[in-house]
Amino acid sequence: MSIVENHAVELPRISEASVADYVALLKPRVMSLVVFTALVGLVIAPVPLHPVLAITSILCIAVGGGAAGALNMWYEGDIDALMTRTANRPIPRGRVTRPEALAFALTLAFFSVMTLGTLVNWLAGALLAFTIFFYAVVYTMWLKRSTAQNIVIGGAAGALPPVVAWAAATGSLSPEPILLFLIIFLWTPPHFWALALFRSDDYARANVPMLPVVAGPDATRLQILLYTVVLVAVAISPWPLGYFSAVYGVTSVVLGAGMLWFAIQVYRHRTGRLAGHATRALFKFSLLYLFMLFAVLLLEVAVSALLRAVW
Repeated sequence: MSIVENHAVELPRISEASVADYVALLKPRVMSLVVFTALVGLVIAPVPLHPVLAITSILCIAVGGGAAGALNMWYEGDIDALMTRTANRPIPRGRVTRPEALAFALTLAFFSVMTLGTLVNWLAGALLAFTIFFYAVVYTMWLKRSTAQNIVIGGAAGALPPVVAWAAATGSLSPEPILLFLIIFLWTPPHFWALALFRSDDYARANVPMLPVVAGPDATRLQILLYTVVLVAVAISPWPLGYFSAVYGVTSVVLGAGMLWFAIQVYRHRTGRLAGHATRALFKFSLLYLFMLFAVLLLEVAVSALLRAVW
């Protein structure tokens, strides 16, 4: 009997991952929000950026955001497998190994930061590097499993793309991108806590200390309402402060009234089908709220450019 017959030969693993699996690692839905808010920060900046550099900046921010998402999935493969919402992600399904995901994420992070820094400016590159680090290390590795305030502090990472884009265009910072940062930062808790309210069993099973699991649903509803009040006030403030126009101001007032109404419904309805309906309605409206708030800024720039071209 030969040696081959006596001893099992360990063959190298052939990856089963498809392109779609690697795209899923980038969290494309989150990436779309990153790209959109970054585009607004880039477009409203007072310094026009060369189209090639503008496209480069947005691509680098998108890839950097995807790298942060992939690092998040690499580290959270164990808890993703326990949650219904995330069990079908590539790592829990075994289609992408954690070392493969880590190598993919680090490669994207390195090249996105270096490209943005080298071709555009190093302030933008440094801010992108900090964004990736904050999401992957501060939020994912530290806050997510250690405190119920995880999404509050960790939300800073998701709020930075318009700041990075503004820095790419101007090479500096100013109040406008800081206000955009604050809007997204304050929007994040009510948005994700609404999701957490109807996914609390998932988080409890994975032992993730989201606010509804640790403090209970009633305390979470109160926090949602309080954060929404502050969010609406901050989102309206750029208008009276003179940074954004009356069109933005009126839009923020109308949308803010909607956010407050939905947050009040979440606070009022605490049991039964109405409670579930209220939290889902707030979650969905919050997406529309942020999109419309930023879209009106894009629309204003587009209309102004069109009027200048015509006249």
